Amino acid sequence: MPSLTWLFIVIPWIDDCQPEFPDPELALEDPDGLLCAGGNLSPTTLIEAYSKGIFPWFSNHDPILWWSPNNRCVLFPQDIHESKSLRRATKKSTAQITVNTQFKAVMQACAEPRQDDAGTWITEDMISAYCHLRDLGVGQSIELIQDGQLVGGLYGLSLGKVFFAESMFSRVPNASKILLVNLARRLEKAGVAMIDCQVENPHLISMGASIINRQRYLQILREQIIQTPAASL
Repeated sequence: MPSLTWLFIVIPWIDDCQPEFPDPELALEDPDGLLCAGGNLSPTTLIEAYSKGIFPWFSNHDPILWWSPNNRCVLFPQDIHESKSLRRATKKSTAQITVNTQFKAVMQACAEPRQDDAGTWITEDMISAYCHLRDLGVGQSIELIQDGQLVGGLYGLSLGKVFFAESMFSRVPNASKILLVNLARRLEKAGVAMIDCQVENPHLISMGASIINRQRYLQILREQIIQTPAASL
């Protein structure tokens, strides 16, 4: 994640009290998708941001930074790929999948340091803000429980027929894959058109995710969010 301690750029600053987001098409090319800074993490602001294809991503020592990358990693639920080995592992697993039972715990686990990551954007303020969205029915999580312990989880936001996947964690082999397959199948059954994965990685691509440009992404949002009831897991 770029840090303002070394990144000398000029971007719009939005008002803390009544944030108005710029057109996502005005986002920078380098770093890809950086749109503006400032604002707040209130439910109203976050819902407006996501509905416009914008999400917050910043470190502890930066102001709130808002992004809308030109290329977006998405997963259309019907495209989820479950390998034969994963199918066998799922059948052998004694773990239980639950929904919306440990939202905060999932966020806290996602915020823990990882071997391949120098830090986290999931600050205490972020956890508090997204838990508020959970209380409003917008924030949702799916969990994997084994022997009474939380061993995997994924959380995100549900707006209209789009699910915005924020982060996931895994403490046992295949946990994140099992959850992603289960999530995609639940969302497909609920009529969800797209899972927004934000930034690509090899794991997501192997599971069936693809890359679309911002123009197509925003068109899907306009069609699937406006005046459309939110899907529930």
